[in-house]
Amino acid sequence: MASSLVSPSPIPSFIGNKKSLGSSAFPSTSQIAIRKCKKQVSKKIVSVMAPQQSERKPATTGSVKTGMTMTEKILARASEKPQLTPGDNVWVNVDILMTHDVCGPGSIGIFKKEFGENAKVWDREKVVIIPDHYIFTSDERANRNVDILRDFCTEQNIKYFYDIKDLGNFKANPDYKGVCHVALAQEGHCRPGEVLLGTDSHTCTAGAFGQFATGIGNTDAGFVLGTGKLLLKVPPTLRFVMDGEMPPYLLAKDLILQIIGEISVAGATYKSMEFVGTTVESLNMEERMTLCNMVVEAGGKNGVVPADSTTFKYLEEKTSLPYEPVYSDAQASFLSEYRFDISKLEPLVAKPHSPDNRALARECKDVKIDRVYIGSCTGGKTEDFLAAAKLFLASGKKVKVPTFLVPATQKVWLDLYTLPVPGSGGKTMSQIFEEAGCDTPASPSCGACLGGPKDTYARMNEPKVCVSTTNRNFPGRMGHKEGQIYLASPYTAAASALTGYVTDPREFLQ
Repeated sequence: MASSLVSPSPIPSFIGNKKSLGSSAFPSTSQIAIRKCKKQVSKKIVSVMAPQQSERKPATTGSVKTGMTMTEKILARASEKPQLTPGDNVWVNVDILMTHDVCGPGSIGIFKKEFGENAKVWDREKVVIIPDHYIFTSDERANRNVDILRDFCTEQNIKYFYDIKDLGNFKANPDYKGVCHVALAQEGHCRPGEVLLGTDSHTCTAGAFGQFATGIGNTDAGFVLGTGKLLLKVPPTLRFVMDGEMPPYLLAKDLILQIIGEISVAGATYKSMEFVGTTVESLNMEERMTLCNMVVEAGGKNGVVPADSTTFKYLEEKTSLPYEPVYSDAQASFLSEYRFDISKLEPLVAKPHSPDNRALARECKDVKIDRVYIGSCTGGKTEDFLAAAKLFLASGKKVKVPTFLVPATQKVWLDLYTLPVPGSGGKTMSQIFEEAGCDTPASPSCGACLGGPKDTYARMNEPKVCVSTTNRNFPGRMGHKEGQIYLASPYTAAASALTGYVTDPREFLQ
């Protein structure tokens, strides 16, 4: 389909910036020598390749035993070690700890139990608390969770607590943001070279900024709250090289569905997934976030994209704190390497009930659907809605099934009502969605991505068939245990809304 074993070809080297890259030299990835690996991961599409050790060169300062990957370098710096290899267990200094309304109360309870009722967090400016999951609901226990967060943040004088009190009008809460993974990026908490941990499996989204980001449990989070440290095992790294011009009908969601379909939901278990190549370099930050967001659906410990000029430009208005990006050495050892020619890839979906149940969208054209959902940390960012609006605009048609729009954050919601869509004559996304017959954009939150209380907006309370831009399609994920979820890109979701069937977006974009 779209990937193959090829001879090594140069990958454009890192685009420099004014910030220091540290004391190590970072040779370009084109210097990696590659040989075939005997083990084939897939007979159909992809061949696995393992890098061959190249001759070791001395570092500019100090001595280097062997090359390190990005993930190994970040963890080495955070553990104050000169060298790390996969399998090492190290105490890591945490730069940012994030928690939300679902896991926050449990983490706080463990912190108080183990460190004492009057204990203080290790650093009030490194803890970020974001209510986002079960917000717009009358469920008393869900509401109580947010109250617990508020009390704790007041007690601890937490600097970054994005509170919400008025559930009837989210705009009346200037501090409220929405989905934690998107808010972390928008508020400048994601920085290259750092360690970001969160009590949510999709914390790996932040790896798009060239940092180590992964989800942890409540017990670990309680420990980090008290110490600022965590014992982590260094993961081996899988490298995914994606080259070729991105076709105008594809989005990053198609790329990650392709990868998960190749290696399976267990193919990257406790491994780092590093994304490089000309296609990756062409992606904007939000698309890179989509790519890293779903590495956990392949079992990945973290996903990471090398920071470049796109990263630095995004961060210019987001943070004034210094950061130091790192890059994989040419002689770094990768467990496996996969190569894809993205120019040959077609729009994809993941059929029920697993993210690795990959199929071409055009192969599912006879699947009748009941609804479309555009939202979540995976598919509810500004660029995701812009893609959907572009397709609706190109079609000039109205949707044939209920189409729910749930912006990830307040900023995304505002973008829907203010940003003009290219080629629309000045129309905003919200105007295009209204003309297409979509539901009015909802209050920003995680929404129905993970079901939630029964009064959650767009929750599947009946056994419906849904095309969704979210990240998981397990039974019961969006509510009803007999519901069927087809994971897709915003393009494919919008195209499917217009026909009432799973639809290849090329029907409207070409």
